[in-house]
Amino acid sequence: MNFDNLHQILQNLYNDMMPLCSDMIGVAKGLAGLGALFSVAYRVWQALSRAEPIDIFPLLRPFAVGLCIMFFPTIVLGTINAVLSPVVKGAHTIMENQITDVQALQAEKDALEYDARVREGKAWMVDNEEWDKKMEELGMWDTPEIIMMWGERAWYDIKEWFRQLIRDFFELLFNAAALTIDTLRTFFLVVLAILGPIAFAFSIYDGFQATLTQWLTRYISIYLWLPISDIFSAVLSKIQELMLQQDIALLRDPNYIPDGSNGVYIVFLIIGIIGYFTIPTVAGWIIQSGGAGAYGSAVNKTASKAGGIAGGVAGSVAGNVGGRLLGK
Repeated sequence: MNFDNLHQILQNLYNDMMPLCSDMIGVAKGLAGLGALFSVAYRVWQALSRAEPIDIFPLLRPFAVGLCIMFFPTIVLGTINAVLSPVVKGAHTIMENQITDVQALQAEKDALEYDARVREGKAWMVDNEEWDKKMEELGMWDTPEIIMMWGERAWYDIKEWFRQLIRDFFELLFNAAALTIDTLRTFFLVVLAILGPIAFAFSIYDGFQATLTQWLTRYISIYLWLPISDIFSAVLSKIQELMLQQDIALLRDPNYIPDGSNGVYIVFLIIGIIGYFTIPTVAGWIIQSGGAGAYGSAVNKTASKAGGIAGGVAGSVAGNVGGRLLGK
């Protein structure tokens, strides 16, 4: 599954849904016009009844909001996206600068692991050609040694298969967590963008003025999920790079024999899974948006439960399989 294509699909979805804002502009203009009439009439009547001069400046607010509604995709969404776009590009640049050729480092590590097996005298455990050569060298009188080699290699293959199964499972959860955050971000932005003109129209009415600021803060806060996610991905990539470099440094020691364990890498994936669900909280630290805290708290609790369940599943599966293997 190519998760990069799925993220690109979400980005294209946001761009394709933006024209739907125009469908709400007509309704919003009607609400805004009615609200402007009531707001202006109320303030003018209030000033006349008190024999006070009419303050013109507050009366301009409904017309300014109405102007934003008429040109909502250009004035509002266009301005916000243009201002925040450099932030997104800057965070993406940080991620690209931190990401190294992990595949090259992994290939180097695999080669060093093979060399370590050769030094140990057990290259036949990881290389089929060496296994065939070793079998040709042994004769009928070496049957006990052949049985021992077969059992040792079978046990090694079972352990490698189980480690790869656990690793693939947590890698899938890791990518699914990132895709979940991106999907929620796209959904929230699309809803805020399509219904934005309605929110602006209601902000004209007395008692609903805070709707405008709430919409702006929530849109900006959710928009920042993407650059925060890129920065978090850069941190994770750097950690993975340092882990591979450390493993390579150990494998270059002639006396070091690898155990093939992926325990540290799995723990790193679990941390990454939980970390992705803290992105809404971090965004709330940057742009405080009222009403988003409850969602962030719920997401964090869900992430903690998911991490606990994932760790419990991995531990129970490992214990079950390991117990059966040892029992046999």
